[in-house]
Amino acid sequence: MAEKAAGQSEAEGLEELVEHVQAALGEKVADVKVVLGQLQLVTTPAHVLEVLKFLRDDAACRFVCFTDLCGVDYPAREKRFEVVYHLLSPYINARVRIKVPVAEGESVPSCIEIFPGADWFEREAWDMYGIVFAGHPDLRRILTDYGFQGHPLRKDFPVTGFVEVRYDEDRKRVVYEPVNLQQAWREFDNLSPWEGDRSWRPDTGRPLPGDEKASGQDNG
Repeated sequence: MAEKAAGQSEAEGLEELVEHVQAALGEKVADVKVVLGQLQLVTTPAHVLEVLKFLRDDAACRFVCFTDLCGVDYPAREKRFEVVYHLLSPYINARVRIKVPVAEGESVPSCIEIFPGADWFEREAWDMYGIVFAGHPDLRRILTDYGFQGHPLRKDFPVTGFVEVRYDEDRKRVVYEPVNLQQAWREFDNLSPWEGDRSWRPDTGRPLPGDEKASGQDNG
């Protein structure tokens, strides 16, 4: 199946590719199917490098273009994270998505030796999700500051974060401090734009239209 036969539809070509990949990789892939017009594989951290190398080198596949790597967080799952790889084959005009479920604290081998372009993508997945890529030569933060705490794309990461950064004029350097919400808590009920504050009309002492909720009476 080196090239798509003349007159063969794209769907038929993908179904043949599914059979070819399943036969070649066997138990190294937990699932192989076509999803939204793309080949999709599910594998494990132990087999992901072998799967990637096969997809790159096999004559019927030749997925030689690395296009993306990202993390996904599913807190309710036993294996909380997924590392998702996307490859392109310009030879057969097809794309493949490889999913690798990863438990919290479990590492995934770096694929830099197979696809050098994965370097910064793996750093981003580490920075945003805390997914460790074993064997990566320079696994450090890439989008957040080096002193940042936590991994901001995890579903349980607080919206405010844990620390805030500011420049301290006295110490002449950037400092990290616990988040401090400067504005006092205010309760809004969305019924009136004026929060029942009659001081808006000091000339008459009458509330503005829409503020009837403040007294429970009609303004008249």
